[in-house]
Amino acid sequence: MRVIIRQNGLETPLLQKRLIEAWDNVAGEVVAKYTTEKYIRNQDLCVHIENPALRSEVSMMKTELINKLNNAVGSQVIRDIRLI
Repeated sequence: MRVIIRQNGLETPLLQKRLIEAWDNVAGEVVAKYTTEKYIRNQDLCVHIENPALRSEVSMMKTELINKLNNAVGSQVIRDIRLI
């Protein structure tokens, strides 16, 4: 099955979808509550967080979150988190 997915170019979109779905668990319930938009563009996870204090906290935890999110999907999907 993995070979078919890879041959049809679906592996990256599936990993990206899984990573976006993992955001709520990895970032935590409070951050997830204030997250209104998330998408991946050019290996950057773009996230809109409504609360400025939480946005600042997430900014300081970027490296840790990137590692946890990539580990959650088992692949290097993102290289940065952009707070929008």
